[in-house]
This record gives sequence, C-alpha cells and structure tokens, in this order.
Amino acid sequence: MNFQWYPGHMTKAKRQMQEDIKLIDLVIELVDARVPLASRNPDIDELGKNKYRLILMNKADLADKEKTKQWSSYFKEMGFFVVSLDARTKNSMKSITDIVMEACKEKIERDRKRGIKNRPVRAMVVGIPNVGKSTFINSYAGKACAKTGNKPGVTKGKQWIRLSKSVELLDTPGILWPKFEDQSVGLKLALIGSIKDEILNVDELAVELIKFLISSYPGLLSERYDVNESGDITDIIIEIAKNRKCVSKGAEVDYSKAAALVIDDFRSGKLGKITLEIPNSQE
Repeated sequence: MNFQWYPGHMTKAKRQMQEDIKLIDLVIELVDARVPLASRNPDIDELGKNKYRLILMNKADLADKEKTKQWSSYFKEMGFFVVSLDARTKNSMKSITDIVMEACKEKIERDRKRGIKNRPVRAMVVGIPNVGKSTFINSYAGKACAKTGNKPGVTKGKQWIRLSKSVELLDTPGILWPKFEDQSVGLKLALIGSIKDEILNVDELAVELIKFLISSYPGLLSERYDVNESGDITDIIIEIAKNRKCVSKGAEVDYSKAAALVIDDFRSGKLGKITLEIPNSQE
C-alpha cells in the first residue's frame, strides 16, 4: 500500500516557525506514545536545535507501558526532557510546569543574575496531526486560558496564552507536516489515524495491523475475537466478521466492516495497550 502525504502548506508553516522560534525558550513536542518515532516531525530537531526541549508522549494510556519506558529512556539519552501522559486528564498536567521549570532552569538562573524576576518561560507546542496538541493546550491552560496580548518586540499579531504565572505559550497558527519517504512510517501514521481514512485502503491497513499483532502480541486477537491466529490473514478477518456479526445485506460476511472494526478497536484501546515500534528498531 502506498501512503500519500500532502505537505501543501509545509513551506509556509516552516517559514512561520523559523520566525516564531526566535521568540521562545522551550519547544514542547507532542508525539503519539504508540509510535513515538514515526509521529515526530523530522524538521523539529533542526528548527529547535538551540532551544530547550520537552517531549510529551501523549496517549500513553493506549500504549504498551514497558515500551513507553524504553522510549522515555531513548529520548532522555538524546538530551530531551520527557513526560508520558494522557492529555485528556487533568492529573497528567500537574507535573508539566515543574518539568518546564526544570528544563529551563539555566535560562531562569541567567535572568535572575541579570536582575530579571518573574519573566515567564515562553514555550511553543508542536506536533503532527492527531497527536493531541489542541487537547493538551486546552487541558494545560484550563478555562482560565487568557491571552496576554502583544509583547514588546514581538511580531505584530502574535498572541501569548498565559498558562500559569511561570509559563506562556505562543499561540501559533498552522501545523508543520512531516515529509516522509519510508512507507513504514506512513503505515504507522495511518494506523493511529494521522492520515485521513478516506484516502486509505482500510482492508489492507487491517491486514498489516493483524500481521504485526500476531508477530508482536501473540494471543491478543484470539482473546479479543475468538479466532485462530495461525490461519491466513484473510481467513482471520472473515472469522472476525462471522464472530462479530459483521454482515451486509443478504446476510453475507462484510469483510470491510470487520477490517474497520479491528482498526477502530486498536485506536480506541479496546485491543489492549499496544506500541507499534521500539527504539532502534527497523520494524
């Protein structure tokens, strides 16, 4: 299956970020904990190379806990601060400000020595589609999300959101889209829903997911759908369709409905806590 990606506004968004990055202290990058590497934008490291960095591994509630620990260690070894979270829950937000302060402590100390007190850390949140960027901002800012207006020396029209007394977020329009040639990256992004299903072949997507699950999480499909995992992939999907009563008019087995069911169950966590890649893996 060939995955198409449409980076139509990438150049404009990239240019905008190159301007905005000058105004901030910290880049907060959201990734999907189920595909921490595939969901990273390859341009971010270059654009944010002189900034403090925090990676938020969102949707950790859907990911394999052991593999999330491995990814956390992997990113920390690269020099990032790392937090695993579910951005939908307020509890996940409690430690974020402390981590932001820790990440930027050198900057805060420099300010103190210069006699600058209480200048908030300025942060920018980045992330590819469907990693939960907006959910995180809304959860972190809460209902008290207040725009503090234009700051001196800041490009006209830029808005800063006061997240706390200590942190301000640059509210920037547009998303940087990753450009990839590796089709396995496209597959992983398609599976988590970062590529519109309308342009995908869901039947083929389900086949790839089932192959992966049989290899990496044996017994999971059998437990969920009461199927024989040793059979042909097509037969497994037909068996799932029969067991889950996925039928079309005329009581015929609806193969595509069963395929979509498996994809939906993976995305919602009903299949279990699953991570599609591990550090230093070529899967």
